[in-house]
Formats: sequence, structure tokens, C-alpha cells
Amino acid sequence: MDRRTFIKTSAAAAAITLQSNVTTAQESGARRPNILFAIADDWSWPHASAYGEPQIATPNFDRVAKEGTLFHNVFTAAPQCSPNRAATLTGRHIWQIAEAGTHGSIFPNPYPVYTDLLEEHGYFVGFTSKGWGPGDWKRGGWTRNPAGREFSDRKLADRPSTSVRDNDYAANFEDFLESRPQDAPFSFWFGCNEPHRSYKKGSGRAKGKDASKVVVPDFLPDTPEMRDDLLDYFDEIEWFDEHLGRMLAALERIGELDNTLVIVSSDNGMPFPRAKANLYEHGTHVPMAVRWPGQVEAGAESKNLVSFVDIALTLLNAAGIDAPETMVGKSFLNSPSQDYVLTGRERHTHARFDNLGYPGRAIRTQDYLYIWNVKPDRWPAGDPDGFEDIDGCPAKDIVLSGDSAVQRYRDWAVGKRPEHELFAIKDDPYCLNNLADITEYEPVLDDLRDRLQSALREQGDPRMHGYGDIFESYPRVSRMRPHLGGFAERGEYNPKYHVEKP
Repeated sequence: MDRRTFIKTSAAAAAITLQSNVTTAQESGARRPNILFAIADDWSWPHASAYGEPQIATPNFDRVAKEGTLFHNVFTAAPQCSPNRAATLTGRHIWQIAEAGTHGSIFPNPYPVYTDLLEEHGYFVGFTSKGWGPGDWKRGGWTRNPAGREFSDRKLADRPSTSVRDNDYAANFEDFLESRPQDAPFSFWFGCNEPHRSYKKGSGRAKGKDASKVVVPDFLPDTPEMRDDLLDYFDEIEWFDEHLGRMLAALERIGELDNTLVIVSSDNGMPFPRAKANLYEHGTHVPMAVRWPGQVEAGAESKNLVSFVDIALTLLNAAGIDAPETMVGKSFLNSPSQDYVLTGRERHTHARFDNLGYPGRAIRTQDYLYIWNVKPDRWPAGDPDGFEDIDGCPAKDIVLSGDSAVQRYRDWAVGKRPEHELFAIKDDPYCLNNLADITEYEPVLDDLRDRLQSALREQGDPRMHGYGDIFESYPRVSRMRPHLGGFAERGEYNPKYHVEKP
């Protein structure tokens, strides 16, 4: 089936369907719903069989979509796991959460998180494997991971390869269920580590996948090695889906599935050049399916624009809990479709001299993506001594091979970019044709730039208020690379870029 003709319902129809059916537990007087939030690591839209991807089998994601709603326009707050997970928990944009807006830093504690609010209202809250992270939550003043109480003791005796974690995610979910107080509603964060790199080479082919049928994104060279790398990525998506299926089965066994709001998605896009850690579609556009019988339309599809900043308020709303004013998102289950969503990024890995980032902000509408590259003089994928913002992988080796046949792909992945980029998404889903300098599109560019900057000013983004260098000062608690030069003190603030808020 052609993925571009797979959408069966209009955005307007989907919005009406969701609005008319969703009521909070408080409004209906019913039992408060349980919550299962399943978040994969590095999984791009449209890589699920529900979207028509031919070489992926995700029957459990597809089941959630079939028995609920399949979303087509869901965007992470950042194209990196740590900042996006913090934005998800707080319901705030990455420029509103200080150190937590950078990757692998500290999660400061003045921001309420939806997990704590659920717990304060009687929910039993837990997670397995990857909650908020990577980063140091203890230095932020937390007594536990902000995702809740951890359940990760159960390990797999056998696993397909050492490229997947030994965490028995589904077994740990069952431990969580057995630990819950009687009659208490629960909220569980299934933080899968897959399909994060690295992969077992050839695992996709070993599963019988057909490399000739792989849809290679246009920003990647179509080579046999690239197709195999994509198949291996698909294989790990299926690993995530397998554990999701076991969790759904566990809920069925205890009779709680139909009273559970299930949300399945990913923290950012695929770990390939010009995808993860980039504000293009394959860095921020992720799959999502939602199941909640009696509240979410079964078999529906939605083109509504949804941000991960909306998830916290959505879950609190479903549980009948008033969200704090600090949360800026909207409930995507009972609010009209948004005109746009915002995304952004600061530092990813230690990839540049002085541990500098590659700051950017973006606005995505139904038709266009506008990106503001705040520091276009910097290399977007990191300094040329490694381009470390791209995960080490066969795809990176291919793109950076020096072969003249892949030069344009190298330029797309690591070449310097203009300050302003504008893409017409329906005609250019791979974001390769920048329209920002075309006279015909000046009105679109001016409108989106004004809307983005107005929103950023209103939301207090330091980049708009004269102290944006504060992001460069924040510590990185993960691996550092002293050979890049300049400041390289792990876990320390860089005094060179410390600025006070005006």
C-alpha cells in the first residue's frame, strides 16, 4: 500500500471525532484511567507497518492504532532524547527548562512533572529502563528519576544479540503491576532503549527482510550497505513492538486493558545522518498511536499537529487533574488542532570546540517547515574532526566515505547551513529544497519567522532576550572529547559563556 494514500480521514474530521468522544474521569464520574506510555528511542515516522512501511512488522503498534487512533503529525520538542524527555515530563519547551534543554546535562527541579502530579493524586507511578536521561537528575535536586520509581531488575537470559539491552521490559512491567496498591490507578513509562544504535549487522536480513523493498530516504545514498543498515534499524523497531505486545497482553490478563490510556511513540528520529539531532522531518517527526476505548475513536486517523509538549497536560486532563500554569501544552485529545508546533535544539554531544552546541528553532505547520539556524557559522553535525553529532554507524561511514558519488549526501549531512531554511513539506518531505531565498516564498518565510520569534519571545527563550549564551555554559555529564579543544570539563559549567538574565 502506498503510504502517501494511506490516510483515510481529514484533519478536520479527526479533530471532531476526538473532541466529541474524550471526557475526563472527573467529568464522567468513571474510574480514573491507567496510563501506559511506551516511548521508543530513535524511531522516525513513518516506520511502522500501520503507515504502510513494507519491510517492518509492528503488529502491536498497529493494534493500538486499529483499536484507537493513528496520528500522522506528531513532533518531538527536540530531536534528542534527553531534552525531549524533559519537555515531555514538564510540558515545557526546551528553552523553558534551563539545563534540561541541553542533552546529557542536569534536570533542575523547579518544574512540576506530570508523573509527580499523578502520584500526588493517588496514582502508582513507575518506569523501566530509560526514563529521563541521559543526564544527572540527582544534581537537580530529585530523589529519583523524574519518570518515577524504577522497575528494571528483570533481565533476559537470552536475547537476539548484544545490540539490544538485556532489560526484560515486559517482565519488569509485570513486576510493576504486581507491586501496585489494590484499586489504585497506575501510570507506567516503558522507556525502551531500542532502536538506538548500535545494531547487529545483518540482523534484518537474518529475519528474512527484503533489502530490495526498502524505502531509502532521499537524503541518504541508496547503496546495498545503506539498505542493510536500514533493515537492521527496522529489526530493532520490531524488538520494541514485541515487548509492547507482551505488555498489552499483561493488561488483558488482569482485565485492565480497556481502562488504560495507551500512548505509543518515540523520543526523536532515526539515528542516521541528517535525521536524529536535526530539526528536519526525520529528526523530529515520530510515529504515534493512542488507544483508550470509549474515549478515543477506534480505527480513526488524525493529521492534527501534536507536540510532545502536549503529552503532560493530555495525561493530567485524562486523569481529571488540573495542570499547573507552568505547563504550556494542550490536551491533544480534546482540543482543536493547532496551527503549528515548535521544535528546537541546543547542544547534542560534545562535538565542537569549547563544547559548543548548534542552536536552532523551528516552526512546523501542515504545509511548511521553517528552521532558524541561530549560529550558521558553526558546523551542524559537529566540527570536522569527527562530526560527532552523528552516531557512529555504517550510514555515517558511507556518507563520509569521500566517494564522489555521495558528495551531495555528505553536504546535506555535515555541510554548513544558511540561517534560514524553508521547506514545502508535501512536495519535499525529505527537506532538501530550501525555499528561503526564493522571492515567491518571501511572504511565507516572513510570516513563519514572525510567528516563531513572537512565540519564542512570549515564552522567554534566552535566545530572544539577549542571554542565549547561557546554553553554552551548561554542563555535560556524559562523555567529553578533549581533542576537540577548548573547554572540556565533564560535569562542569563553562564560565566563558555564563551570562546573567537581564
